[in-house]
Amino acid sequence: MTISRMLYVDDSGSVDSGLIIYGWIECSPDRWRNGLRAVLELRKQLYRDYQVPPATELHATKFVNGRDRISTGGDDDKTHWKTLGRAVAVECLTVLRDCPDVKIGAVWRRTTAKGRAYYDERGAVYNALVEMWNAEHRSSDSYAFVSMDGNGSDPTYFDAHRALPLDTRHLIEDPMFHDSRRSQWVQMADLVAYTVFTHLNRHAGNEFGWNWYEDFLQGKDLAGAPVEL
Repeated sequence: MTISRMLYVDDSGSVDSGLIIYGWIECSPDRWRNGLRAVLELRKQLYRDYQVPPATELHATKFVNGRDRISTGGDDDKTHWKTLGRAVAVECLTVLRDCPDVKIGAVWRRTTAKGRAYYDERGAVYNALVEMWNAEHRSSDSYAFVSMDGNGSDPTYFDAHRALPLDTRHLIEDPMFHDSRRSQWVQMADLVAYTVFTHLNRHAGNEFGWNWYEDFLQGKDLAGAPVEL
């Protein structure tokens, strides 16, 4: 019996698109420090090439669309911010693609739910994801840790883990929550989720990223494609 996976997960989607997405980055415990080293070296490179400090949070929805200034260089031209953000995203995706120590995955669902019903549906998707992970580890008699963005104030995620029968539970403990500003792993999971959202929610405004999933992540996805739940 082994702990075989460290899973870092984040969500994406929107009520308007009807999409609910959970994306993640994962590694085995014995390759964790190698994967982290690759991301930390990436952050050094981003500072050298684009003046993006390693401590700056990379929140995909904001920096890819030029809503946040992530570089200490340049000016206040938001068009420049957008160009820079997309270049940074490609650099990050390239490292994920080329790093042998990490894999990625994603699940999704399209719904017509609105308001509170959309929130409930999002919880149902996470519950199905937890059951999928647990079944995978039960079949291989292995275990996993799950980490995610947030402060633990949303009971949805605790409830999904605690709903698993203890006798056959292979996800250890409740999910561990991290402030994304302090977790490079969670920031990469956020980018994975955003990339899958762009892949599935194709419109003229995000044409720049339509092929990011195929170009960078598909080969790292153990399922070969985002899984519809």
